[in-house]
Amino acid sequence: MSDVLFHELSSDCAVGPPEFWRLPSGFDVTLAEWSKAGPVAYVESEYFGGVGEENSAVWRDGYLALGPLHLLEGEPVPAQGSPVAQGLRELGIRAAGSSDEFAAVGLDRHRASEDWIC
Repeated sequence: MSDVLFHELSSDCAVGPPEFWRLPSGFDVTLAEWSKAGPVAYVESEYFGGVGEENSAVWRDGYLALGPLHLLEGEPVPAQGSPVAQGLRELGIRAAGSSDEFAAVGLDRHRASEDWIC
């Protein structure tokens, strides 16, 4: 979610779900609608120097299928994996070898959301 898209989708007075940093108010309804065509994940990951936080949720068939999941700074990663890894597995992504789901889909290629925009 780039800054430009976030501000385009957000109204000045609307507050999004408190579980997420950048999910605009009402956008979860849009994600649920999109999920009628196939599962949709919304993931947030913020790390610096190996320390950080993650949030995720997955919608399927118009309904919330997983989450919201959260991993706060300093919390141990659950046995079932980080929120992002769990969300990606819910989409059918499986890591191979020493890779995790995050790297398997290439989310480790860019450090900032704006770097994804071509």
